[in-house]
Amino acid sequence: MAAIREDRLVDTAVALVEVPSPTCEAGAVADRLASLLVEDGFAVERPVAAWPTAPAVVTRLDGGAPGPTLQFDGHLDTVHLPFVPPRVEGGILHGSGASDMKGGVAAMCEATRALRDAGALTAGSILLTAHDHHEAPWGDGRQLEALIDEGYVGDAALLPEYLSDSLPIAGRGLAILKVTVRRDGEPVHEVLGGTEQPSVIAAGAELVRRFEQLDETLSHRKHPVAGRERIFVGSVQAGEMYNTAPTALTLDGTRRWIPGTSNADVQQELDDLVTQVARERGLPIELAFRPLRGAFELDPAHPVVAAFQHAHEAVVGAALPAGPKPLVDDGNTFSDRAGIPAITHGPRATGAHTVDEQAPVSELVRVARIYARTALSFCAGPTT
Repeated sequence: MAAIREDRLVDTAVALVEVPSPTCEAGAVADRLASLLVEDGFAVERPVAAWPTAPAVVTRLDGGAPGPTLQFDGHLDTVHLPFVPPRVEGGILHGSGASDMKGGVAAMCEATRALRDAGALTAGSILLTAHDHHEAPWGDGRQLEALIDEGYVGDAALLPEYLSDSLPIAGRGLAILKVTVRRDGEPVHEVLGGTEQPSVIAAGAELVRRFEQLDETLSHRKHPVAGRERIFVGSVQAGEMYNTAPTALTLDGTRRWIPGTSNADVQQELDDLVTQVARERGLPIELAFRPLRGAFELDPAHPVVAAFQHAHEAVVGAALPAGPKPLVDDGNTFSDRAGIPAITHGPRATGAHTVDEQAPVSELVRVARIYARTALSFCAGPTT
């Protein structure tokens, strides 16, 4: 714990925040992180991982004896909002990505440095990975998926997203929906033939009604921790004027599902519903189904959970209660695609997805300590 240096952690966080990195444009900040790690004496790999404009950043710390690999993973991209440069005031880091999640990335880097500097990791290994393409709707998670597919994956993962008050053991999958209804021809004034055209608005209203019926059915598909499945409509757009029949309508929303439900099953259910409405209304309807992350479930009996709780209790004084994961993050991808347990735990930070991101420095230090202690416990165990 003494090897964790607050000044070095803060310098790293500031160095990352000061490089703008909207999703799909995180190449410069990935270069910055790679340079910082090389300056610290780490060997760094830069796998392209399906995104040549921003190769990922990978480094390793070997304990010297056989043991499990604990992966520290973080995303370097930020949401597409006006850039806010970094500053540290009153013990709080401000700036774009401070809470989501460059502060957390700096904390996991500092945990790795401290383990190396203290010579504390005597078994197993740390795999540190950082990447682009996380934030939706701009990114689709392809870079982490490629890293996993290329073998850059440990036996368990820690992710420093801004969840800190409970240990998330289950969460829902998420897809973004876009439904488009079209008719042939041009927009027509209602008294000049508009009322004689097939109504895309009526078809859209029928879709909304069917989605409400589906949501009622989904309310009975429940998980004791993750909650219920849901379909949600957040936007319906059509028409140019109040008295003109439009040629297109778009409907946007989300679909969330619980562990045990597959992406393919969810999509098939919606395909069937949309096809039925299109047939009944005599209009072409297109469904764009974009799954962001699959459903997530963590085995509370896995050794990484015991290691994490032991570390949290040592640093904070108490273990965390189990709870749901209200958002989707890359832990879902590790669970769904890599089949390894992933714990999302980061600083008690505020302002994620706003222009007022804040991360207390004390929280970044706390996360670094918990990550380092978790690694000591988990990596000393048998290979999973």
